[in-house]
Amino acid sequence: MTISILDRAGQANELSLGLLHDQAGYVEDERLPCRANNPELWFAESPSDVEFAKALCTDCPVRALCLDGALERREPWGVWGGQLFLQGAVIPRKRPRGRPRKDEAAA
Repeated sequence: MTISILDRAGQANELSLGLLHDQAGYVEDERLPCRANNPELWFAESPSDVEFAKALCTDCPVRALCLDGALERREPWGVWGGQLFLQGAVIPRKRPRGRPRKDEAAA
């Protein structure tokens, strides 16, 4: 599994959930995918649900603030700002549960 940590040098130091909440308050809920859809989707177990949540974040007006805050807080898991977090790091995709296939080409 490839794990990467995005570096956002030069960003504000206090990117709290409160600031994100305040900024999101200026936007209609229909434009915020995490408010217009089931919030559990952003913490789903299914890889397809996680990819759907990431896709919904694409046009979110507070996406950058959400991602920057999650990076600073080292969010333990979930989709934040269109990226999947696991143990405070961004990972490219969620792998399905169970044992991986022996032949990756068959996957």
